[in-house]
Amino acid sequence: MSTSTVAAPVAALPAFAVRLLRAAGFVSNFDRFCIAPMLVVLASRLGAPLHTVAAAASGYYLAYGLAQLVWGMASDRWGRVRVLRVSLAGAAPAAFASALAPSVPVLIGARVVAGGFFAAAIAVCLTYVGDTVPAAVRQRPLSALMSAFALGTATATLVAGLVAHWLSWRLVFALPGVLAASLVVALRRLPEPPRERPSAGVPLRAVLCSRWQWYVMAVALLEGAVLLGFLTYLAPALEARGVPVALAGAVAALYGVGSMGAARVVGRLVGRWSPVRLIVAGGAQTMVAYLLAGYSQRAGVLVVVALLLGGGWSFLHSTVQSWATAVSTAARATGVALFGIALYAGGAVAGMLAAPAAQAHAYRPLFWLAAGLTVPLTVAGAVGRARCP
Repeated sequence: MSTSTVAAPVAALPAFAVRLLRAAGFVSNFDRFCIAPMLVVLASRLGAPLHTVAAAASGYYLAYGLAQLVWGMASDRWGRVRVLRVSLAGAAPAAFASALAPSVPVLIGARVVAGGFFAAAIAVCLTYVGDTVPAAVRQRPLSALMSAFALGTATATLVAGLVAHWLSWRLVFALPGVLAASLVVALRRLPEPPRERPSAGVPLRAVLCSRWQWYVMAVALLEGAVLLGFLTYLAPALEARGVPVALAGAVAALYGVGSMGAARVVGRLVGRWSPVRLIVAGGAQTMVAYLLAGYSQRAGVLVVVALLLGGGWSFLHSTVQSWATAVSTAARATGVALFGIALYAGGAVAGMLAAPAAQAHAYRPLFWLAAGLTVPLTVAGAVGRARCP
């Protein structure tokens, strides 16, 4: 692979650079979220129990989370674009292996490898923006990236199950492989951001010695619980009321629609609203959403809930994410990777702890608990962002 040229910090990224970064984030999120809607189909077509097939999803998520730090440290040492291209070059054959898997064990292995390689894309894209765009206007391109990430999530949730049912599940896994392989070539145009090349282990030590890095990771942990962990139970809450699985999934996927719409609004508000105000606005949307979900789990109500939660994600998370790119500037990729680990860990822990209540169909107290946790999340995010130098 050719070595990319070096990009100087700019006030705004060129349109082609934004498109490439958005495409990389889109394909990563599509691949990550495409398997959940296909689990029942996969179990039927491969002749295996559902819990066995589900190991392919669990293994993917585990590899995705654990690989964050590895890719972050590699990016700080060897470069953003190089690491992104290497990761996508490994992700493409893993996606094709998933599409060609003749059995569940092969599928599980291929998905674990795919998760490890696709894990680099989101963090590297965010870090690239942090390296090349000044902090004062950074949230605008970050919001554009968030809308692409949300589009990948929504597309996977809406399309994967339908394509798997009516055509073939193998096509769903093959698509991100084709896109990843294409991006390996296209990313040759993307210039490498300027950076110091640290010694091995230095980025991790620098990040772990920053008290503000620990603070923003704590916010991310709580944010993951509220905005990812409890979100998982929107579709099951509908299904518990007899709503068909396809319709329940479509309602939950409106989260991505809400996120994309709100990301455009956030992009216009950056520079006019302070980060603290954006965090408070996002927290307010999230709290109202969960209060409504606790009040009623009817489909019409949860449509509004999904859209509000998507808006809360764009206002709150994109602001906190922008903050995370500025905390450890000497080891930005490592800091962003640790932020991501905390975010997904919060979602995983909340999802696990909430499972017994969901199993008992106790969705009202579950969603009201999420609304209550939104208060300390919003306060911690707003106060920390106001005080962080």
